[in-house]
Amino acid sequence: MRTMGIFVTLTVIFLAGILLSVIVLRTDTETKVDLVAVNEIMKTVEQHWGSLDEGDLNLNHIQQPFTVLDLNGQPIFHSSPDATRTINEALKNRDTIVDIQIDNAIVGKLIIPCDDQQTLKAIKIRLAIILFIAFTLLAILCVLYAAFLNRTIFRPFRELQAFAANVARGKLDVPLTMSQDNPFGAFTESFDIMREELAAARQSEYEANRSKKELVASLSHDIKTPVASIKAVSELMLLKATDEKMQKQLNTIYAKAEQINLLVTDMFHATLEELNELKVATTEELSSVLYGMINSVNIHDQIHCEPIPDCMIVTDVHRLQQVLDNIVSNAYKYANTPITITSRLTAQHLELHIADNGPGIPEDELPLLFNKFYRGSNAEGRSGSGLGLYISKYLMQRMQGDIACRNREGGFTVTVTIPLA
Repeated sequence: MRTMGIFVTLTVIFLAGILLSVIVLRTDTETKVDLVAVNEIMKTVEQHWGSLDEGDLNLNHIQQPFTVLDLNGQPIFHSSPDATRTINEALKNRDTIVDIQIDNAIVGKLIIPCDDQQTLKAIKIRLAIILFIAFTLLAILCVLYAAFLNRTIFRPFRELQAFAANVARGKLDVPLTMSQDNPFGAFTESFDIMREELAAARQSEYEANRSKKELVASLSHDIKTPVASIKAVSELMLLKATDEKMQKQLNTIYAKAEQINLLVTDMFHATLEELNELKVATTEELSSVLYGMINSVNIHDQIHCEPIPDCMIVTDVHRLQQVLDNIVSNAYKYANTPITITSRLTAQHLELHIADNGPGIPEDELPLLFNKFYRGSNAEGRSGSGLGLYISKYLMQRMQGDIACRNREGGFTVTVTIPLA
């Protein structure tokens, strides 16, 4: 309604300007003769007829220029050098011609110039004023109309555009503001309702997925307890078993229980990682704490550790132990050779180089080793889920460190970088 009102107002002002211009052009086009001045000039000329010259007439008070002609059309007096001098010129200029009568006899002609230029100038001034006022009003209303359109249409439309972009990016917590006179009112409200429904659906989906992951994590943790019992019982029975066949069967039970334990551990860690619950709490520790971690993974007594420089490191002991477990477990699984651990102290880090004497992996697979669920071409026939190195890198980066691997001549090396205090 407001848009229509402004449009009608603009139209009325435009038509009014045209109408006033036409009225001005149609009026005042005829020159108005000052009859009082003409009568005064006539009376003066008649009184001084026969002795007309500039010195005889005192017409300084008369502003109207004029010319006096005799019956033969010859000028006998003119009040201005630019005054009309002949009848033909007066007719051409549409001047006023009046007969001069003395004793009821026409003795000459009086010519009053027609001031067309002044009249035209006055018309132009009036027309210019009317057009200026009309177009000024139109310009002001156009500016107001543009501001009105921007506030009521373009700005709400830009807000809708920004809102759609936020929804596309998944930012469903940003509401769509609505003004009182928004022309897109119902449309805008529908969009905001859609955002709320999408946010509710996403939250429901998130809670459902989280519930499933928490269930998997809980079951994974609970399964580890009976598996540990099976391993302990099988180890105890191995100590007492004397029959070779029985020992073989118990070793199979133990190996399968260990395989189940590794798979459940990977599944448990993967679930916790997706739940962002692999918490890391770093503390300052002496580098000598690494000896105990290495001894705890030296199950097969195949690890040789060279002296570690004395320094203060920043780490989460529990998480670093988990990283070393994964690295050494992979070395046992894929290389099955003795392991040598060396260290190097730099300006900001302590580097542990864990080296085996296995065949390594193809060079083109090195950048992929830390990807989630990736298993190299040498993993065929071996248990695992491809999460060990992925979780290890995640934990090291959370501890402001890093982990890398490389092939070397005669084996494979994993480098763990631990920040110094």
